[in-house]
Amino acid sequence: MKFSLFAHMERWDDSVSHTQLFENLAELTLIAEAGGFSTVWVGEHHSMEYTVSPSPMPILANLAARTSTIRLGAGTIIAPFWHPLRAAGECALLDVISGGRMEVGLARGAYQFEFDRMAGGLPATEGGKALRELVPAVRALWQGDYAHDGEIWQFPTSTSVPKPVQQPTPPMWIAARDPDSHDFAVRSGCNVMVTPLMKGDEEVEDLHRKFRTACEAHPEVPRPRLMVLRHTHVHAADDPDGWRPAAEGINRFYRTFDAWFGNRTTPVDGFLDPSPESKFAERPEFTPDSLHRTAMIGTPGEVIDRLRRYEALGVDEYSFWADNSLSHEEKKASLELFVNEVVPAFA
Repeated sequence: MKFSLFAHMERWDDSVSHTQLFENLAELTLIAEAGGFSTVWVGEHHSMEYTVSPSPMPILANLAARTSTIRLGAGTIIAPFWHPLRAAGECALLDVISGGRMEVGLARGAYQFEFDRMAGGLPATEGGKALRELVPAVRALWQGDYAHDGEIWQFPTSTSVPKPVQQPTPPMWIAARDPDSHDFAVRSGCNVMVTPLMKGDEEVEDLHRKFRTACEAHPEVPRPRLMVLRHTHVHAADDPDGWRPAAEGINRFYRTFDAWFGNRTTPVDGFLDPSPESKFAERPEFTPDSLHRTAMIGTPGEVIDRLRRYEALGVDEYSFWADNSLSHEEKKASLELFVNEVVPAFA
């Protein structure tokens, strides 16, 4: 099982500059590379200070210049916001800049807030149409001349300039949850990335079943890779309460996610307050005690035990999701513990 890093620049107030946030992200990336991680993943979000990444491409291009071995994953770009020519060309250019280290994940999108601003108010629930149209169009543009007459996009004969270094195509990943998205990913020859969010390992098992069912339905397709993305925090074995700051931080993260996802309050300069604790009185999965059990929070030994179960299940890549509202120093200490005490158990 490979390991990767998934991280955004998180800004919870104006006490830390965007410049410093990027340097923090670069430092985490260098720690991950030195620790043998396969990939760093950076997503796409718009007008949100708690996930600063209007485009992963310039972020990853800069990281390409600072690194030499770690792969550079756009994870994910939001399909309805990307014209196929732009997606193909920018991904290919990153592949050229990085010497063939680019990977791209694609998703249908989730926040109606973003769709109202980036896709003309298209319902976020309809983003899957763009995803299903974008994937084959990008692949065709990477191969040569191609004209497209789709439901969403139409353009005359064109090609991706430049072409990617990796041929026939760089690795493509689909963010999947329901059976249809798993089936689309597998039959399209794409790898699959899943996240159980705040649910427990039974959700990982359920997502794996959906992936396995899709693979069994398409025996003609070589088995793609499966990645599990999960909030991760490792604390010292001699600190019995070390889990609490992480669980409380992830609680804050998900309450903020809920505020943005609900799309009922106008942000102020890119900030939204987390939804109040009282809103989740009937949602025990949001409590710190529950998140202690469900998120990947624990001592090195506890984390190793859970990851071994993921590996036995058939997970090919585990992505250390660093977003949790904690300080950079806390994230750095956790990642270093993971690199030094967890990763060697899987060498």
